[in-house]
Amino acid sequence: MLELAGIIILGILAQWVAWKFKIPAILPLILVGLLVGPIAAEFLSADGKKWIEPIWNESEGLFPGESLFYFVSLAIGIILFEGGLTLKRGEIKNVGPVITKLITIGSLVTFFGAAVAAYYIFNLSWEMSFLFAALIIVTGPTVITPILRNIPLKKDVSAVLKWEGILIDPIGALVAVLVYEFISVDAGGEFTKTALIEFGKIVLFGFTFGFTFAHTLNFILNKKWVPHYLMNVFSLAVVLGLFVLSDAFAHESGLLAVVVMGMVLGNSKSPYLKDILYFKESLSVLLISILFILLAANINFEELMLIYNWKTAALFACIVFIIRPLGVFLSTFNSSLQLNEKLFISWVGPRGIVAAGIASLFGLKLASKGVEGAEYITPLVFVIVLGTVLLNATTARMFARLVGVFLTKSNGILIVGASKISRLIGHYLVSNGRHVVLIDSNQNNIDKAKELGLDAFNANIYSDSLSNNIELNDVGYLMAMTGSSDINKYAISRFRKQFGENGSFRLVTTDEMNNPKDNPKEGLFSHTDDYIRLSEVTRKFPSIQEIDIEDKTHFANLIEITNKDKDMIPLFFMDAEGELHIITSDHTEFENINEDSKLIYLGKPFDVEEVASDD
Repeated sequence: MLELAGIIILGILAQWVAWKFKIPAILPLILVGLLVGPIAAEFLSADGKKWIEPIWNESEGLFPGESLFYFVSLAIGIILFEGGLTLKRGEIKNVGPVITKLITIGSLVTFFGAAVAAYYIFNLSWEMSFLFAALIIVTGPTVITPILRNIPLKKDVSAVLKWEGILIDPIGALVAVLVYEFISVDAGGEFTKTALIEFGKIVLFGFTFGFTFAHTLNFILNKKWVPHYLMNVFSLAVVLGLFVLSDAFAHESGLLAVVVMGMVLGNSKSPYLKDILYFKESLSVLLISILFILLAANINFEELMLIYNWKTAALFACIVFIIRPLGVFLSTFNSSLQLNEKLFISWVGPRGIVAAGIASLFGLKLASKGVEGAEYITPLVFVIVLGTVLLNATTARMFARLVGVFLTKSNGILIVGASKISRLIGHYLVSNGRHVVLIDSNQNNIDKAKELGLDAFNANIYSDSLSNNIELNDVGYLMAMTGSSDINKYAISRFRKQFGENGSFRLVTTDEMNNPKDNPKEGLFSHTDDYIRLSEVTRKFPSIQEIDIEDKTHFANLIEITNKDKDMIPLFFMDAEGELHIITSDHTEFENINEDSKLIYLGKPFDVEEVASDD
């Protein structure tokens, strides 16, 4: 009981430490696992026992016999299913051919390059070398996201790394499963007809069962045959049932089946997808915490000593400094990425939960069968995982500055609320070269924004998901434009430091509009226009106008006219260099107003000559 509770407590504590110090959770989790496992047994325990021992013998312990194998398999299945849920066809189309090449050409370079390196450096058999190579193909969003979300980068660089990590997880898992199956079927090394049949069975049953179960679950949920309070746990039961059933028909096909199920379900129109994803994310955090501590603790000190030599350093250096850059540069050849961007992508390639989890699972299974060299798999992969995470977590920010991909100023704009007025303003900003992201809890608004080609996603500002989104790395302006004054005020107070370093603004409330003395400094556009007024003007004149400015007096006159006219609302000031500046409700004076400047406003066009005569 003490050990089981200790694993959960230490796992969540490690997750908190990772959040506090903004590092990937995998780092403290592995260190905690090694501390309570092999390090404690060798240096801290008086009787030479581990503080947490996943496997004691065939009949005792937390996971006696093959129980640990089963738990690891099911846990990884759930984690991969959650990863599959996040894969959207529409988003994949937007990341460009570089992603496709990275998960194909890059994977092949890693697979063959790492296998050759392991074969010649460690003298492993070709079977073990290719299994090791397959396991380190994956990078993983769980380790890349914490590294990137605190580094302001260009959107395309962040997107490449994010989507590579998401898409390559199931690919790496599939390749590892296939290599393992070849080894299991024919430990002698010849790729026989039986091994090829098993390969075909994995692919056939994995895709068939995954596709079928996804549509079946979607049908059941849409028919409301399951009450809402049971929906998440019912979905979990279906995932576990799929894993076990597919594995019964084709050994090790369960991993592929759950990934396929997640991908199909994630691209469906199910209204319950968000609830399922949120539940699976929480469950994945708990499982990852338990898994890493268990797997690290299960390593024996003798296994660590097997790789405590110069060969490990040589293999690590070969993977990080030769194989990864080679794969990236071949994949990005003739792409729009600059040399410094390619160098940064080459540098950031940490391995994650899939590599460590499947390595422990397959390594233990093959070692128990007496396959030569299998004892090297788990410690070697853990060294690559721990080394790459530690290297990237400590140097990524510095390396970004060194190669010149670090954004010194964040000019992106986050608009909270994706109503018609927000979409109209967002579209105008994008057409003038600004990166704009719209968020809303209303999926219908998000869909309409995407139809206009805008970056938009469904998000709740009261959750932590917004803070962890690496697509907002270049955001420096925050505009809260929802119909709720409470939400607008909350967005400003909570995300001012993270997304509003250059300015945080919100719409004025009705009370503030009626009382000019309450005009807030962060008010947007005009103290006489709240959300209702903006919506009315947008309904009557859904267009954004531009008018040339002659001087400061002319600008002040235009502001006065737009404030008085109920069908005009000032939005932005454009200087002579074409840079847009947000107009605040207190109409802060701009210093660089001249004849090449423009006033940007919402509403009806007006007679320029009439304005000139009023001057």
